[in-house]
Amino acid sequence: MPALALLSALFVVGLDQLVQWKYGAAGVVGMLLLSVGIKAKSPAVSSAGAVLLAVLLAGPAL
Repeated sequence: MPALALLSALFVVGLDQLVQWKYGAAGVVGMLLLSVGIKAKSPAVSSAGAVLLAVLLAGPAL
């Protein structure tokens, strides 16, 4: 079980670093809102984070 927790933590940290490198501070805020909303079971907060990340991903195409 501790190995699974360690791998999960490494995955989350790696994903956070990738988003921060590619999308900057707005990407970090979007990831934070999404993860906090999921943990708090708040659809409004998680939706706000998902929309922010979607706008960042679609930004160059718009």
